[in-house]
Amino acid sequence: MLLRWAKPQDSPELAQVFYAAVRKGASPYSQEQRIAWLSTPPSGKPWTDRLARMDVLIAENDRQIMGFMSIEAGGHIDLAFIRPEHQGSGLFRRLYADIELKARKGGEPRLWTHASLMAQPAFKAMGFVVIHHETVARHGQNLRRAKMEKPLT
Repeated sequence: MLLRWAKPQDSPELAQVFYAAVRKGASPYSQEQRIAWLSTPPSGKPWTDRLARMDVLIAENDRQIMGFMSIEAGGHIDLAFIRPEHQGSGLFRRLYADIELKARKGGEPRLWTHASLMAQPAFKAMGFVVIHHETVARHGQNLRRAKMEKPLT
């Protein structure tokens, strides 16, 4: 497995990983909620612009992206998605370790995220705590998540 920073040409495959992580495999969300969250893989300028605002760390094997995690200014982890067939393999932990190292080197005092129900256990295992629970309305569905953080100082 290789860990590397994403390039603009990775955006279509990153979209496929995001889509697979949300829509396939085990989930505490209903099928209706998953469709409301992400009806199709993200694409086009909105997706490439979103990725361009952050540093995205990719884990790949045999030229296939297995998962990725992002960090942006202020210590915000916006995206953290693993293909269903690689979930539970320790991949989240490996990506997170490099993201935290980058944040520490950049002088970030904390890392924070809005974690889905699926991601909360993984972030908790990395030392994050829930600041508060929240519900986000998307396309007629309510999706529960939590704002979580981990102080780095």
